[in-house]
Amino acid sequence: MYKELFGNNVAEKCLLFITNYGEGHINGIARAFEISPRQAQLQLEKLEAGGILVSQFSGNTKNFRFNPRLAIRVELTALLEKMLTLMPEEETERYYRERRRPRRTGKRL
Repeated sequence: MYKELFGNNVAEKCLLFITNYGEGHINGIARAFEISPRQAQLQLEKLEAGGILVSQFSGNTKNFRFNPRLAIRVELTALLEKMLTLMPEEETERYYRERRRPRRTGKRL
């Protein structure tokens, strides 16, 4: 939708994913959007090198989130959240509504 603003489609998807979920890792983003992990990795590393994202290891997984020291973090996240609200419902359901919490033990499906 706004790939011209962010440079390419993968950058837009990565930023929207991290906005929606708070953080993300390479394989999770690649799986959600059905892109190669290498594309996601290159884009996330580019955004990290630019100071937009920061990464932290959690075991063997490298999680990315917005840099809390980024001067325009509030404005950028506000823009991305607005983009999420204007997105068509079927696209929102497909990419941004993954269950993130475990089910209660013994709960029926």
